[in-house]
Amino acid sequence: MRNSNSRFLTVFFGLLVLSLCQMAQAQPANRAQLRQKLTREIEKVAQGLDGVMGVAIRDLTTGEEILVNAQLTFPTGSSIKIPVLIELHKQAAAGKYKLTDQRWIERTDKVGGSGVILNFGDHTSQLSLRDLAVLMIVLSDNTATNMLIDQVGMPNVNRTLDEAGLSAIRLRRKMIDVAASARGDENTATPYAAMELMAKLARREIVSQTLSDDVLKILKLRKNSAIPRLLPANVEIANKPGGIEGAACDWAVVFVPNRPYAIALMTNFIGDGADDAMAKISKLAYDYFARLARSSEFGARVPLELLPKKQN
Repeated sequence: MRNSNSRFLTVFFGLLVLSLCQMAQAQPANRAQLRQKLTREIEKVAQGLDGVMGVAIRDLTTGEEILVNAQLTFPTGSSIKIPVLIELHKQAAAGKYKLTDQRWIERTDKVGGSGVILNFGDHTSQLSLRDLAVLMIVLSDNTATNMLIDQVGMPNVNRTLDEAGLSAIRLRRKMIDVAASARGDENTATPYAAMELMAKLARREIVSQTLSDDVLKILKLRKNSAIPRLLPANVEIANKPGGIEGAACDWAVVFVPNRPYAIALMTNFIGDGADDAMAKISKLAYDYFARLARSSEFGARVPLELLPKKQN
């Protein structure tokens, strides 16, 4: 009788373990279906755009990716200012200067396009390097950007990108250099490389922890752009949009509690509606990650505060 009970318990627990293993294995398959649905919805929006769109999204919790035309090359517009911001902080960390160092605003520095420095007097005011960085990112100030490119050196920006494995992102010209753009000296990136840049920045893998935090703090200052447009106002978003004639993009880390993700949206040959299309894709991505953030491993909706904190 004892042997019979022992065999019964052995079989019972064996079947229980097998059942639990099968259930655990089923959940990634369920999530994969959810991700496939999201991918199809994103593809519909991209296909409906009057132009070409590339999308790259990475779950910073699992590393899973959603990619549409992610290896195509697009103009970056002002999103290229993110690598300039990173290089500024990297050189400051190396002791080449301090972010509090002041620079005079000179007439010869000024260029058109976005920003406010164009309206400053000639040699009437000074701004710190960090203040120039804030203007470059929040107001997309082109004069501030060109001053910072002169400060850090264009080859150094590209060298840092190369060292990070991001040679698909290239800074080739200053802002509002139409002649250089016409020659083909365009600032370019692939959505995949842009997504990778934002992921590395979120993981503090390019500059030190402290300086990465400062870079992200500047990027988190709210802007009127596609990625944040349809998202809740209380969600932290570190991003920089960009737009030139015929192209628009936005690169970001969206800090959904318990489920952050990196996202890069890029377009070219566009007619109308690029910003609307990017905003729709951003909302689709946010809804997906917000749903995962509030779900147990079996897909049940539970209070976020009761879920274990995930390592990002």
